[in-house]
Amino acid sequence: MKSRGITTIAVVLVVGIVAFFLSAFIVDETELAIVTRFGKVTREPVMEAGLNFRVPFLDKVYLFPKNLREWDGEKGELPTLNKTYIWVDTFARWRIEDPVVFYQRAVNMDKAQRLMGNILDSEVKNAIANQELIETVRNSNRQMASLEELFSSSSEPTDGEATTGTRRGTVKSSEIKVGREQVENIILERAKPKIAELGIDLVDVKIKRINYREDVQESVYDRMIAERSQIVEQFRSEGRGEAQRILGEKEKKLKEIQSEAYKTAQTIMGKADARVTEISADAYSRDPEFYSFVKTLSLYAESLDESSSVVLSTDTDFFKYLKGYSDKR
Repeated sequence: MKSRGITTIAVVLVVGIVAFFLSAFIVDETELAIVTRFGKVTREPVMEAGLNFRVPFLDKVYLFPKNLREWDGEKGELPTLNKTYIWVDTFARWRIEDPVVFYQRAVNMDKAQRLMGNILDSEVKNAIANQELIETVRNSNRQMASLEELFSSSSEPTDGEATTGTRRGTVKSSEIKVGREQVENIILERAKPKIAELGIDLVDVKIKRINYREDVQESVYDRMIAERSQIVEQFRSEGRGEAQRILGEKEKKLKEIQSEAYKTAQTIMGKADARVTEISADAYSRDPEFYSFVKTLSLYAESLDESSSVVLSTDTDFFKYLKGYSDKR
């Protein structure tokens, strides 16, 4: 009797342990779970990590990832609004928001990816087809900096320089109204409610890569070359203009220096002549006879030399001092 009791207890323990392991399931912190019975959800989904239980053999547990997942779209050839064909490669990030709806609509991860792909591919195609090519390529109307801006982090506009929307020396390229980031937001806004019907929260959608079709690349490259040539020519024009401005300032400064030097020289010469005249006048007023004598002698020195022959009347003023000197001898 005693051995039967021990055997019974052992059997009960084994059955209990087996039942425990068959009914218990663990949900990881990166997972969430739902429990179904005959294909129907029997209770609230398990959203938190921990140890949980089910009815063995009747209940079935489905585990789904809780963290962010990535959808990588296939590269597709799409037309833009101006009928330019481009290759567009997109990706999205998503997570399961309602595991019950996800199980009912998408069933598993592979099918969810396919259903999401159908929705996202359609919305990407619609968004690209409704925009010009430039809207999907560029994200802002940032202007190309001029030479002045390349060498100066901040410069104020000078007098006579335009202060409207674009700065001097910039090359205006095609203006965008929407931009690549807004195109991505349009795709997200339109696809999000449709994908939410699968129990999925679409976090974001991004355009990973855009490529031109081969027959379009040639014209695109020609346009890029033309735009860069325009920028180069404008830089050269700015350089020539700056060179002419510097040369003009140099010539102006040189003329100012020469004019100031001439003015100073003339002022000094005028003062010197005035001083000479003043001294001469003073000397003349003190002894007119002596002054006349000195001036006459200077005229003799300038006009006569050893080879000179002069015929003069004896009563001329020019001859009077010679005559006086001759009489003394």
